[in-house]
Amino acid sequence: MKPISPYHAPGFYDEALAKGRHRDIVGGRWEETGLVQMQLLLAQGLDPHHKLLDIGAGSLRLGCRAVPYLNPGNYWATDLSGDLLRRGYAEEIADKSRLDPAQLIEDADFDLPGIPADIDFAIAFAVFTHLPLGHLARALPKLRARLPSLQKLLFTVFLVPDAAHDRPFRQPDGVVTHPDRYPWHHRETEVLQAAEAAGFAATLSDPYLPRGQRLCLCLPK
Repeated sequence: MKPISPYHAPGFYDEALAKGRHRDIVGGRWEETGLVQMQLLLAQGLDPHHKLLDIGAGSLRLGCRAVPYLNPGNYWATDLSGDLLRRGYAEEIADKSRLDPAQLIEDADFDLPGIPADIDFAIAFAVFTHLPLGHLARALPKLRARLPSLQKLLFTVFLVPDAAHDRPFRQPDGVVTHPDRYPWHHRETEVLQAAEAAGFAATLSDPYLPRGQRLCLCLPK
């Protein structure tokens, strides 16, 4: 059976890391995408004193920018692969005194083990683009319950017009998304309903982000 994403394929991380591809396997466009992520957070009011949770942080494409900006100890990260997080720490974090590697946490199910409750901002960039809608619907209530101090949650998705949902769809940046395999697309109403059901007031932003992703901004209700 085909895995729900390439990241869930057996041996994917071991092979990629053995080849030194820790940047490539998080989607490419390393500099561009990391800058976009940081700009989104700054536009939403992220300040150095805030605590940030980077969900699906991979090899710290955002982390290498956020760690120097935030007060020491204020960056936390989760990912399906702890090995990828540790490789990012080793290769991409210049001043390691600003980040305790214990704050890089392997988490396959959005359970946030060991993540402090007083997180202010959370971002999941290009995470739910690789997962079926059910994963989003299960993850959001966990985030709402585990992070009572959360001010803002940002995540990205691929959207598709209702009439085109059941077939492959070419996004504005050229990526072809699918209803039944990665990269996954969803209806706008489905995404907003999942966020609302989890206890968030959600809005979808324009313009399009890299690869045609759309940003969903969630404010706890």
